[in-house]
Order: sequence, then structure tokens, then C-alpha cells
Amino acid sequence: MKIAVLPGDGIGPEIIAQARLVLDRLGESFEIEEAPVGGAGYEAHGHPLPPETLALAKSADAILFGSVGDFKYDTLPRELRPEQAILGLRKHLALFANLRPAICYPELTAASSLKAEIVSGLDILIVRELNGDVYFGSPKGIRTASDGLFPGSREGFDTMRYSEPEVRRIGQVAFTAARKRGKKVCSVDKSNVLETSQLWREVMIDLGKSYPDVELSHMYVDNAAMQLVKAPKAFDVVVTGNLFGDILSDEAAMLTGSIGMLPSASLDVNNKGLYEPSHGSAPDIAGKGIANPLATILSAAMMLRYSLGMEEQAQRIERAVQSVLATGLRTADIYTAGTTKVGTVEMGLAVLKALG
Repeated sequence: MKIAVLPGDGIGPEIIAQARLVLDRLGESFEIEEAPVGGAGYEAHGHPLPPETLALAKSADAILFGSVGDFKYDTLPRELRPEQAILGLRKHLALFANLRPAICYPELTAASSLKAEIVSGLDILIVRELNGDVYFGSPKGIRTASDGLFPGSREGFDTMRYSEPEVRRIGQVAFTAARKRGKKVCSVDKSNVLETSQLWREVMIDLGKSYPDVELSHMYVDNAAMQLVKAPKAFDVVVTGNLFGDILSDEAAMLTGSIGMLPSASLDVNNKGLYEPSHGSAPDIAGKGIANPLATILSAAMMLRYSLGMEEQAQRIERAVQSVLATGLRTADIYTAGTTKVGTVEMGLAVLKALG
């Protein structure tokens, strides 16, 4: 099984290094090949997603991704900025379904900004559509306005659009996942305002008829944002579009105590996927050895489960992470009084020890 490893920028190389050690410890015969991406890709080949990196990603069975982005690239033209690498991979590999679990481990309840009784036992799966919406809709750009409140002035414009097949396939992912969990799907939209969301809701209602064992509910995105803070355990699986999912998944991440704990998977129709931590490149702490590698290690576990069909090995990693948390070891982002603060390498070594 071939794994493309793309460390990227900022803390990416540090956290990917720990995930690779965990994969090595499993004793499986992985073929692992690294390539530059993001700012590292631009420095090496003049583009955030070099042709060689894209070719490797296409040939691999799965991709383990670190993070991209750095303040020093902010002045580059948009098409050359590091963030275009992840957008390009999603597009070229047709990665349309983003799975972001938000789990509050019992050992980290105190690290959440919410009261323990609100987040204790939290286990949400956010299913976000990745290939549509304003991120990929066209036309888009900056132009001189010909109408509106200020004709003749510069205006930016983007196009939000979804086709029925796009909505149906992401809905199928959500309903299928719900059948293995709490059998509840909450579809989040803004159908009281947006035509796109009206179509979204119509398709979800029709699709729900094929899953009579799964309870389907609907919620406007502004209310969903509020309910995620007010009563997050009322949710099981949340399915939503690209823009809303981008925002809500980060909000859900902070319910767990730290975004540094949350893995993610981006899948195609055949479950080939790109796996990455939900956090960013954090260039302000890069090289300091204090980044939390657990989200990346847990992303590797998701990779084993969804793309490589290795459920037992995935569970081994997840049990090892929880075992380490139970010992009281914490990186700075999840540290609370009474626990032991460790760095990136120390946390990675603790997971290796727990794996045996």
C-alpha cells in the first residue's frame, strides 16, 4: 500500500514526523514517499502543488497531509499561495466528502471552554461537501460594479452553486455514517434566504426517504452555530455545504478543548482519501517543538480505517492516544493545572510506547 506523505509548511513537518513513527511501529509493509507541497512546493518548484507532487498523490492509495501556509507568502499572487495546494488536491483527486469528528475525550473535558456537563461525552461527526459552493463556483473575481448601491466602484463577487447530484452524494455519505452511529442526521443550510439552500433541503428530504431508520432534521446555519455551543450533544451527524462546513467544523473543534486534537478525512467516491489535522500550519510556533501531534496521528488512524481497510490497526492507534491522555501528558494547547506539559517529540514517543 502506497502512502504519499506531504508535510507542507509551518508545524507540518514536525507533526508528520511523529505520525510516520507511529505508522512504522505498526510493522506493516507501507510504501511511503514524501513530496513538497504548499510554501515548500513553491520554494522547491515555483508552485504550491508541483506536478511531481500531484502525480505522487494520484498514484498513492492514500495521502497523509501536514499543513500549508506562512505569513511570508501572503504577498504572492493568489494562484501561487500555499493554500492553493489543498484546494488543487481536492479538485484533481475529486475529494468531495470531508469527515471531521469532534470528540471530547474524558481526560480533556477540563480543557474545553464550555462547562463539563455540556461537553462530557461529546461525539459529533461533521460531513462537509468539498467540491462546490462559493469556493469553486464560477464566475468569480473583482470588477467594476454596473449596478447595486455603488455603481462604478470596485466589487468582489463569488458564485454559490450546487447541483442535485452533488447534494445527493454528500447526503449519502452522511446517512451511511449515521447508520453506524446514533442514526441522526442534521442537515444545515440557509434555505430561508438562499436558492442554493432551498435545492439542498429538497434533495436531503427526498434522500432521507431511502434511509427510514435515520432521523433527519434541518437547521439554519446561524441557529446551528448557536446550538453547537448551547447543546452540542444533541447532534450526531451534521451534513452541510463547503462554506458553512468550514466554519462549523472549526467551531465544533473548540468544543473538544483544542483544534490540535481533531483529525479529518477528505474522500472520493472510492474512499481514497487525503488525511490531515484540522488545525493550520501555525507558523508562529513552528520549530519550537511544542505543536500537538495527536490530530495528525489520529488522522493516520482514519487513513488506515477508511482508505486502507485496516480497522484493527486504526483502533490500536486510537487506544494508544487515549492511554497517553490518561497518564496526564499534555502539549501546551491542552494543558491544564495538574497535568504534565510535554513537547511534540515527547508526546509522539509516549504514543509509540503505548502502542507497545
